[in-house]
Amino acid sequence: MKGILEEKSFQFSIRLIDLYRFLIEEKKEFIISKQMMRSGTSIGANIAEAKFAQSKADFISKMTISLKEASETRYWLRLLKATNTITEEQFKDIIADCNELINILVASCKSAKNI
Repeated sequence: MKGILEEKSFQFSIRLIDLYRFLIEEKKEFIISKQMMRSGTSIGANIAEAKFAQSKADFISKMTISLKEASETRYWLRLLKATNTITEEQFKDIIADCNELINILVASCKSAKNI
């Protein structure tokens, strides 16, 4: 079963990889962009792991890790924008996707915890 969250996180990873390539090739920015790519691609990887969690607690743990990684990715994107490494236009679309993932992950974690 391929859920909405899994697909959205996968597509987000593709966008981050494309942004990473742009940043290293065009902007010669290697540090923040690598951090952004690592945390951003980790979101989907942890969601994929959660699908086959051994228990409810394991599922919640993986989803919480995904949420933390999404939050970290948002930080790196904001930093790239604040330092004018990416444009407002580049920032707007990708941060919207990041925020959407965060919102879905928060709801998923709350639901799994029966909050």
